[in-house]
Parts: sequence; structure tokens; C-alpha cells
Amino acid sequence: MNPIGKLIGLHVRQLMAVATWTLIVLAFSHNFLTLATKTEADALRRSGWWPDFITSNTSVSHCTWPGVSCDAFGSVIEINLTQQFNYPVYLSNINYSLLPNLTSLHLPNNSLFEIIPFQICALPKLKYLNLSYNYLTGELPLCLQNLTMLEVIDIHGNQIYSDIPPKVGSLNRLIHLDLGYNLLRGTIPPEVGSLNRLIHLDLSYNLLRGTIPPEVGSLNRLIHLDLSYNLLRGTIPPTLANLMNLTHLYLQQNSLYGSIPSEIGYLKSLAHLDLSFNNFSGKTPHDLNLQNNSLDGSILPEISNLKSLIELRLSSNFLTCPFPPSLAHLTSLSILYLDGNKFDCAIPSEIGYLKSLTHLDLSFNNFSGKIPHEFESLVMLRYLNLRNNFLDGSIPKFKKLVNLSYIDLSNNHLTGNIPGNLLYVKYIALSGNDGLENIDDSGGMSKVKYVTIFIPLMAIPFIYFFAVGSWIIFQRRAKSMQSETIEKNGDFLSIWNYDGRIAYEDIINGTEDFDMKYCIGTGGYGSVYRAQLPNGKIVALKKLHHHEAEDPLFDKSFQNEVKYLTEVRHRSIIKLHGFCLHKRCMFLVYEYMERGSLFCALRNDVEAVELDWSKRLNIIWDMAHALSYLHHDCTRPIVHRDISSNNILLDNKMQAFLSDFGTARLIETNFSSNLTGNIVGTHGYIAPELAYTLVINEKCDIYSFGVVAMETIMGKHPGDIILKLMTLFKEDIMLHQVLDLRLPIPRENFVARSIFLVVSLALACLNSDPKSRPTMKQVSEAFQAPKLVLPKPFHSISLTQLQKINQEVWWESGSKEASSSIQEEQGP
Repeated sequence: MNPIGKLIGLHVRQLMAVATWTLIVLAFSHNFLTLATKTEADALRRSGWWPDFITSNTSVSHCTWPGVSCDAFGSVIEINLTQQFNYPVYLSNINYSLLPNLTSLHLPNNSLFEIIPFQICALPKLKYLNLSYNYLTGELPLCLQNLTMLEVIDIHGNQIYSDIPPKVGSLNRLIHLDLGYNLLRGTIPPEVGSLNRLIHLDLSYNLLRGTIPPEVGSLNRLIHLDLSYNLLRGTIPPTLANLMNLTHLYLQQNSLYGSIPSEIGYLKSLAHLDLSFNNFSGKTPHDLNLQNNSLDGSILPEISNLKSLIELRLSSNFLTCPFPPSLAHLTSLSILYLDGNKFDCAIPSEIGYLKSLTHLDLSFNNFSGKIPHEFESLVMLRYLNLRNNFLDGSIPKFKKLVNLSYIDLSNNHLTGNIPGNLLYVKYIALSGNDGLENIDDSGGMSKVKYVTIFIPLMAIPFIYFFAVGSWIIFQRRAKSMQSETIEKNGDFLSIWNYDGRIAYEDIINGTEDFDMKYCIGTGGYGSVYRAQLPNGKIVALKKLHHHEAEDPLFDKSFQNEVKYLTEVRHRSIIKLHGFCLHKRCMFLVYEYMERGSLFCALRNDVEAVELDWSKRLNIIWDMAHALSYLHHDCTRPIVHRDISSNNILLDNKMQAFLSDFGTARLIETNFSSNLTGNIVGTHGYIAPELAYTLVINEKCDIYSFGVVAMETIMGKHPGDIILKLMTLFKEDIMLHQVLDLRLPIPRENFVARSIFLVVSLALACLNSDPKSRPTMKQVSEAFQAPKLVLPKPFHSISLTQLQKINQEVWWESGSKEASSSIQEEQGP
């Protein structure tokens, strides 16, 4: 054979050899990967994290399971199960060493209640760890320091009781660290300052002591820093002024003292700053929320450096005039609260240049002179409070303030006419201005009397006849009420308790086949839609999604909702008009609540102000009566199991209705036997004993009611108050300090006494011992009884005193007997 032929033959043999080895390697790799993915699938299957009807089908790849993502080779890289578990599951049920490529583990808002297992540290590629809003206890595993790839740790909203491990500083890839809303103790380790990539740091709502380590000032990429609601002492380290990218700084509700570093004024990206409820003193720097401190002097002109400032709250200090003209440079400012200080000059006209202002409170000062005409330029203004000053002259017409919904000018020296357009504002207070006489020169005092007195008198017979007529109609309809049922082609539509027909086609047309533009919210097992029927009436629809309708857990919730709402009849419980079982979808038909949930109303400043003390007290009382009805007046008692501000809906009159009975359970009469079941409900409202007993009884609802009652009074979730009252190091928190700052401190004696009673009962409901909580019948009866005389002036009452009253009086002998032992006073 010639040399060329030999060479060609050699190359052919080499190529064949390479091809053969390649096939062997590929075959081996395929078998290895197949074995690996089968091992991963087995690990997931044995975890108990997925229902049996999903895991039992071995012909379906685990990569298609809900919340599981795999790479191109079929290896698990992400597990994302948000609000999936309505039953107890365990983090330790999975062999993490069999998931070598897992980079993301998201299990927030589930029923995880145990310690964090150290086996979780066997995930070498883990970047994202989110275990927030569960019931995790114990300590943070020290081995977390070995997960050097971690970029996000979010374990907030649990019950972790430990120190923060100093070795956390070795996680140099970390960009997001959130350990808020736990029971962390000890000090903030200075090693945190080594996390030079950190953007978000949240350690709020814990039991951290000591000082703020100056090393935090080394986190030059930090955007969000929240150390609020702890037990921190000392001064603010000047090094925080190095955080030039900081937009959010929250240090409120600690025991910080001393002067505030003026360097904070150079944080030009800062938009949200809250330093309220500390013990700061000295001159006020350039800051946002410094309410309830001891600041004196005047506002420094350097405040104009904070160009991004959105809120400036300096309420309840000792600040005085003059005002810096540079105040006009804060053009992004939307909220300005300067109430409760010692200002004794004219209201600065510069405020009129803050065109973005929506809320302005200058009440309880010594301002004099006229209301600046420049206020006419505040076209975005919704809330204006100038009460209790020494203002004189006439009231500006405010014709351009079309967004104004609250104005309080009471207790001044204003004179002249009342602009007629102000009578269209939802809330207006003008009392205590003896010089005010007319309304736009058109009717004199007689017109004022007509508006404030004549119309209510005329309304009395109308209300009487309306009530009597409604009762007669209701009785007739109750006797003749029959459910309307339509069954066609396997579809089922049942409507009752509704004055008119509702066809399936009407629902489809009214929502354009459930188009998302009609979606007004997402609940625990479906979405809620707004639909207008052909007769013009509006209803709310809770629709089960297709994949949820096939899930036995959601189907059970749907059945519960229908079952219990057809049995209950109470004016403060949402009315169910009917339901539909259709081959395309399943939905419930409710009466429509125009104002949404109590949760949303309390978090909207305008609506929160509209929810004045009387409306809030009525909401609490109505919910107490509704729960008393469920627990004691139904044929068989019902435990709701998910009482929260999200499940309390408001109509256009801000009246409250209890909703969402998807997790409700029947209990034996008089609660003679307790049921056991899964932990359900909304995090932050669930009774703590459920984490270890799983016993379902009325005491769980009572605890949740206590949370909602405090939330309604405070305007925010009372987690920090509950935490402080349950610790050994109790603070003597004053009652007036927990009230919603957006409402004036109650001056009317009846309102003050009612708030005293509500908070007293709410704290009793929050007792950590379920047996020591009152029944809802006792709470309901206490609200109907004459209101107690305050034991001391309202500003002098503390929460610990209210707890003592609970222990000594209210529930030892029963509310009726106890109330007779305390001096009583009838309300107006």
C-alpha cells in the first residue's frame, strides 16, 4: 500500500476510535444523568411537599411539578412554592445533598414550623433562600456561613430566637439580608460591615440591643436600611453619612439619644427617613420623621439638601420659628406634619410652593396671622389640618383644591364668610371660630343652622319609615324566598337571596369572559372580579382558577364557602347571592363592597383619615358581634380561622362585613370537643399556640380579633406592640402613643372611654394563654354595656395598666360581674 493510503487508513482508524469513545462517554453520561434526575425526583417525592396526586404519577417528569424548575439536563435548579402548603410540612423531610444544582429555594407564606435544619447547608450552589412568613423557631444555623454563593437571605416574619452569627460577614456575595419580624437577641455584629455588596438590610421588629455598629457605614452600596422597633441605644454613628446611595432609613421605635448627625443631610438620595419615637435632643437636622422626640430650636436651612424627600414629620417636639425659606426647595415633598410644636409666627408662605403636597398638618401650635393665600396653589392637597392655633382673618376660597377631602380649621379666630365650595368636602370642622357667620353671603346664620340642624331633623321620619318598610319587605321575602337553580349541559348555577335573575351569560358578558381589567384582587384560592349585571347592579365574583378547581384542597374551600354562608344570617357577615359550577369555571357571587378591605383602607392616608374614631370603633364592635354570633348563636358553632383586616370588607358607608369562609370549620356545640387540623390563616393574625397544638377552637378566632382590633386603633399591624408586651423587658407603652397618628387625639370623653375599653379587651384577647382569653360573647356584651370611667387622664394610661385591669377585673369573674364592680358612666 502506498504511503498516502497508509496515512488515510491511520486517520480512519483514529477517527473510528474517537467516535467509539465518544459514544461510550455519551452513553455513560446519559445513564449518569438519568440516575441523577431519578435520585432528585425521589428526594422531592419523599419530601411530602407535593400532594400525592402529583407525585404518584411516575411517568410525569418532576420538572413539570408546580414550583419546580430544571436545567437542560433535567437537574433541579429552583423550588418555588409560595403559599402552597395548607398542611404542616417539614424542611428536614428532603435530602438536600441529592440536589447539588439547586440555586433557589423559595418557601414563603407556608406552614413551616420547626427549626431550620442544618442539612440545608448541603446546597453548595444556593444563591436565593426565602423562608419568610412561616413559623420557624430556634436559632439560625451557624453553617449558613458555608453557603458562600448566597446572594439573598430572607427569613423575616418567623420566630427565630438567637443571636445574629458574626460569621454572616463571610457571605461576601450577599446583596439582600432580611431577618426582620423575628425574636433576634444580642447585638448587631460589626462583621455585617464586611458585606460590601449589600443593598438591602432589614433587622426590624426584633429584640436587638446595644448600639448601631459604625461598621454599617462601610456598606456603600446600601439602599435600604431598617433597624426599627428594636431595643437599640446610644447615638447614630456619623459613619451612616457615608451611605450616599441610601433611599430608605428607618430607625424609629428604639432608645437612641443624643444629637442627630448633621451629615445625614448630605444623603441626597434619601427619600424615606423615620427616626420617630426615640430620645433625640438638640437641634433638628435635615430629616423626615422625628415625631415624639425632644427636638428644640428651629428647622435648619440645610434641609433643602434633601431634594428627594417625600415625607417630613416633626410632630410632637419643641420646635420654634423662624422657618427656613429653603423649605420651598423640597419640591418632592408630599407629606408635611409639624403639629404639636411651639411655632409662634405666621404660617410661612413658602409652604405654598410645595406643589406635590397631599397632607399638611400644622395643628396644635401657636401660629398667628392669616392663612396664606399661596395655599391656593396646593392643587394636590387632600388633607389640611390647622386646628388649635391663633389664626385670624377670613378663610380662603380654596377653589383650586379640588382634591381636598379633609379640612379642620377649628379652634382659631377666623372671621367672615364660609366659602360655599368647602361644604362639599367630605370632612370639615369649623367649630371654635366665633367670628364665622355666613356661607358666601347667601343665607346668613340661618343657612348654617339649616345645614347642621334642619336636615338631620328631616331625616328622622325618613329613616323611621325606611326601616319599617325594609323590615316588612324583608319578612315577606324571607317567607317566599326560594333558590333559583339552572342546570343545562352539565352546568349548574344556583342563585338565592337576590332580587333578580343572574344568568351565566350575564356574568361572562359583565366581565368580558373574566378579563383581567375587571380583577380587583386575588384571594387565598381564586381571583375576585367586579361585574355589572344588565339591571345595572354590581356584584363581586370569586372565581376559582382552572388548576385550583382540580385541586381537592381548593375544592374543599369552595364547598366550605358555600356551606357556611348559606347557613349564617348576620348584618355584618358578607351576603352570598349564589354560586356556579360550570364546566369552564367555578365562582361565587357576592354583594359588592365598594371600599375594599380594611387592610387597604388603613394603609391609604386619605381613607384612613375618613375612617375616624367613631367609624373605627363601629368596625370593631360589628366584628365582635359577628364573631359572637358565629361562636354562640348558630345552630352549630362556626370557627372562621382566618380573621384578618384583609378579610374585613367595607361598603361605601365604611361599614364592615366579615368575609372569606373558605377555611371555616364547624365545632361541637359549646365547644365541648376540640378539632385538630392544619395551620391556616394569615401570618401575623394566627394564634401562637397553633404552631404546637394544631387544636382548632374559638380561642384562635379570639386572638385574631385582638390583632385586628389593635390594628384598627393603631392604623398598622400591632406586631411590635405584641412583641414588646410578651417579653420580659416590658416597656411602659402609653395608650395614646399607639393611636393612629393620622387622627387627632380623642377629645370627646365618650370616644376616649371607648378606645380605652377596646384596647383593654383587645389585649385580653391577645393573651398568650388561650384559656385566659375572654369569649366573644363576653367581648360583645362588654361593648354593649355602659362605658367605664377612665381610671386616670387619658394621656396617663399605659398598656401595662390595661393588662393589669384585664388580669384583676375583666375575666376573673366574667365581664358582667366585673363591670358591675367598676364605676360606670353612660355615654352621650
